[in-house]
Amino acid sequence: MANVDFLPLLAMVIVQVGFAGMTITSKLAMDSGMSPFVLVTYRQIFATLATFPFAHFLERKTRPKITAPILLQIFLCSVTGVFMNQVFYFVGLNNSTPTIACALSNILPAITFLFALIFRQETLGIKSKAGQAKVIGTLVCVGGTMLLSFYHGPYIGIGHSRIHWTYAEKMTERHSTHKSNFLLGPVLIFASSAAWALWFIIQAKLNTKFPAPHTTTTLMCLMASIECAAVGAAVEHHVAGWSLRSGIRLISTIYAGFVCSALAICVMSWCIKRKGPLYTSIFSPLMLVITAILSWALLQEKLFVGILVGSALIIAGLYSVLWGKDMEEKQAAAEECREKEDLELQLPAQKRQQRST
Repeated sequence: MANVDFLPLLAMVIVQVGFAGMTITSKLAMDSGMSPFVLVTYRQIFATLATFPFAHFLERKTRPKITAPILLQIFLCSVTGVFMNQVFYFVGLNNSTPTIACALSNILPAITFLFALIFRQETLGIKSKAGQAKVIGTLVCVGGTMLLSFYHGPYIGIGHSRIHWTYAEKMTERHSTHKSNFLLGPVLIFASSAAWALWFIIQAKLNTKFPAPHTTTTLMCLMASIECAAVGAAVEHHVAGWSLRSGIRLISTIYAGFVCSALAICVMSWCIKRKGPLYTSIFSPLMLVITAILSWALLQEKLFVGILVGSALIIAGLYSVLWGKDMEEKQAAAEECREKEDLELQLPAQKRQQRST
């Protein structure tokens, strides 16, 4: 029994390590001169190739008919959940640091809760403890985001890493000669989370009408490949900018497409099925810790008080929102159980009345 519980834990830790590695490798690829639009385009192409076999072999016989309204919803999913989400994220990452990018990504549950309120997929329930926890958690997340975006504070002197990665050092030095907009970076990463949250709302409705997740993912990545390629061609005119001869560019695009867009989705879907969405989502702050350690050790990234305090507020707000959501689910399950018991008690009474009459 212990082994059964340990497998989802190990799987989610591996997923977060994979996402942290994607952030580091993608940052190095962009530091080498790769356009974030080119990176996103290649990622979707590799993701399409990686997810197509799952859609073809696993859902070939069970896949419902693909209609025009379904294609429209999948298109909206590709625009929000892939194109806008990843373009904003990687352009924001190019103008900030991996630690800031991962910290701001943790605001996703709070933004999703706000959109769910707007589209009436969630209830506020401000009089209950669960509703209060969700509201307070959302406000704390927003406060942490504002602090992390606009205040750095003094440098935290934890020394320098003894790990010497020559390639990363050269890329970091090269990037230091270019100006990064540290206000634009957090704003775009926040916009990326907002687009991702909007995708959750659209995807939830799509799942009820088209229960074929692998096919949906493949079509979504295919559409996003075309969208990203069109925008990327308009931004990056030179053919040399699309070259994958550089090792870090090839590694980062294949890694992001196969590991983070294909393998991670399959593993997370398995964990959601085994342990539920709440269990899967609580591991997201782990990526921030792993990324901060790797950025300090490999990229010589400096840590500041504002980043540390803002990240702590975001994580605290995240767990408050998740705790409130968990409480609501437990209360709903308890009410459903009571209604079922009341119905079972009423049936024998009704039968006795019918016999007596």
